[in-house]
Amino acid sequence: MNYSATRDGFGQGLVEAAEASGQVVGLCADVTESVRMLPFAQRFPDRFIEVGVAEQNLVGIAAGLALAGKVPFAASYAVFSPGRSWDQLRVSVCYSNLNVKIVGAHAGISVGPDGATHQAMEDIAMTRVLPNLLVVVPCDKEEARKATLAIAAHIGPSYLRLGREKVAEITTTETPFVLGQAIEMKTGTDVTIVACGLMVQEALLAAEELAQLNISTRVLNMHTISPIDAPALIKAARETGALVTAEEHQLHGGLGGAVAEVVSQEYPVPIKMVGMKLQFGESGTAAQLLEKYQLNSQAIVAAAHQAIVAKKAHDIAV
Repeated sequence: MNYSATRDGFGQGLVEAAEASGQVVGLCADVTESVRMLPFAQRFPDRFIEVGVAEQNLVGIAAGLALAGKVPFAASYAVFSPGRSWDQLRVSVCYSNLNVKIVGAHAGISVGPDGATHQAMEDIAMTRVLPNLLVVVPCDKEEARKATLAIAAHIGPSYLRLGREKVAEITTTETPFVLGQAIEMKTGTDVTIVACGLMVQEALLAAEELAQLNISTRVLNMHTISPIDAPALIKAARETGALVTAEEHQLHGGLGGAVAEVVSQEYPVPIKMVGMKLQFGESGTAAQLLEKYQLNSQAIVAAAHQAIVAKKAHDIAV
């Protein structure tokens, strides 16, 4: 199996988007190579702006370019944008409903050695509450490429969450990708795992382990967090009766919360959540940190067992 970072897929997709439309422009906050904008900057130097370490200005300039009819992709690390530029994102971009594409790279604890200050574990919570804002978390390089192209074609504010660490390439050019529509990576009838980002791969590994125990597991790749695919969630709740969410993000306000908001109102079933507890990370390799903070297939398997037990208890009570 091949491994690549989602930021690599973004870099490729951005060049493709720019080749297709002369209105696509790029802006960066002094991390051009790291967020994989360098190929774009070299190919289209007249359409690239190096803003420097000024993330609030980054978003403000992008808003101005959108008002001029451009399609700006403004990229930085997620802890800085949307982390440092949330006010500009909220008012200048979302309130004005401008066609700005915010790219937050190096998200999640898998940033590793850079430590807690650079591990964005709160950005999904910060962005999914904003009206008009599309929030996308691709699971691998190819999906990130497709997401970049789709976001470029989408009219309106968008946030694309990317990782630094190389992850397994689990989708192909033939795998369908539509903004706002979850992908059923695996069918199942006993429990559903809803995952995003690198946790989709862990969900698939968990499904394989559960299959050895004769537990039929559905896996949904919920790449779009806002607007979330409510019909797919309700269908999964009705057909499997138990859900597990998995994300490389704080449990508070992330994918798990978004899933619970839908299911609890439409078709309540037991939900167990795998993600970062309310704490900061630390320095270490990505593998060490994902294991220490239980962001892996083993944690998903344990949560699936808990959800199934809760489902049986609910069925008996009913």
